[in-house]
Amino acid sequence: MPNSFYNAFDTTPLSGDGGSRPEDYRTPFQIDRDRILYTSAFRRLQNKTQVFLSGEYDFYRTRLTHSLEVAQIGRSICARLKATSDLLEEGHHIDPDLVEAACLSHDLGHPPFGHAGERVLHELMRERGGFEGNAQTLRLLTQTIYGDRGMAPTRAFLDATLKYKTLFSEQPEADNHFVYDDQRAQLEFAFGSDAFLSELEPGEERNGFKSVECQVMDWADDTAYSLNDIVDGANAGFINLENLERWAEANGVDQAEAEHIETLCRAIRRRRVEPLMGRRVGDFIAAAEVAEAPDNFMAAETARYRYRIAVAPELAAESKLYKRISLDLVFRSPQLQQLDHKADRVLGELFSIFADNYLGGRRRPLRLLPEETEAALAAVRGDEAAGARVICDTLAKMTDRFAIRTYRRLADPEFGSIVDLV
Repeated sequence: MPNSFYNAFDTTPLSGDGGSRPEDYRTPFQIDRDRILYTSAFRRLQNKTQVFLSGEYDFYRTRLTHSLEVAQIGRSICARLKATSDLLEEGHHIDPDLVEAACLSHDLGHPPFGHAGERVLHELMRERGGFEGNAQTLRLLTQTIYGDRGMAPTRAFLDATLKYKTLFSEQPEADNHFVYDDQRAQLEFAFGSDAFLSELEPGEERNGFKSVECQVMDWADDTAYSLNDIVDGANAGFINLENLERWAEANGVDQAEAEHIETLCRAIRRRRVEPLMGRRVGDFIAAAEVAEAPDNFMAAETARYRYRIAVAPELAAESKLYKRISLDLVFRSPQLQQLDHKADRVLGELFSIFADNYLGGRRRPLRLLPEETEAALAAVRGDEAAGARVICDTLAKMTDRFAIRTYRRLADPEFGSIVDLV
């Protein structure tokens, strides 16, 4: 049965020639999802940090397992909304394949070493257009994911991945939550015009203006990492009874927060943290309801902006509590901060080595990078900012282990036999 929730505006693909896709037995959104699944960028997520350095232990989450969990939660939200909402029905509903595609791709642009890597690359690129994980995802989808081109995403899929819509030059002091200036054309495609520039103020207003599918993806992401970071933190010993009780006392939690913490403490005592958080996933899915959105400049074009997701306030507050606990007890721990230092050293020195070699005026640069990357650098020779962006792309797509191995090959005198170099 056709789904009237979407129209030709939604399914139009981003294409250099303005053409349409060939006929296919799949829906346009199934094609989007399948193209993500078969990319090397998606496979690399299996060795990129979620909380703990990839490879530390085999049961901690990576960016890949996190993305799969977000996709499952996103599809479940869609199924529940379709079954329970008076606003949706069989022939008029949020497409789960579209949401799944957005969930699977939401972390594609994130670099090695998690958020620490993102901060390092942004500092290195701050004077050259910045670096932002979600902006890098947009760059992959539209410019680089298949070699030197994007994947011609549909408008609805591209828009579902756009958590942020403020240009870097509009908030140059921001550390995150922006897209690159040269991505304005992709924003205009997502909205069908440049109306967003005049209708929405940069910053919170524009970044908060999201399609209903993007809102589903956002809540699925919040659900997955707020609950599952607690599980990984507890399994690793960072979140234990002593630390949690001390944290609660120091942070003056309210009654509802105290009850959640006590429940978590009981689960820790019984070694039942993972089952507890598994049950909470279902509660968080049920906390999302669909509602009519306020009138806006996109509502006439697509149903994607005629609806919004409303999350039960008490569940949103619980999610924020778990994020605060993970931030203070895990991410700000000396052990994780030492990994942040490693990310700074490895990515910073790799960037410097490649920039000195390719952008520093060497008459005959050494061949340090793959042939296709050197060709991309040669194509922008003389444009320092464009060359730096190519180097940044190279670092951002590396896995944790590949970045460390490359660093050792180039900087460690004790590493580099012919066996090491294979």
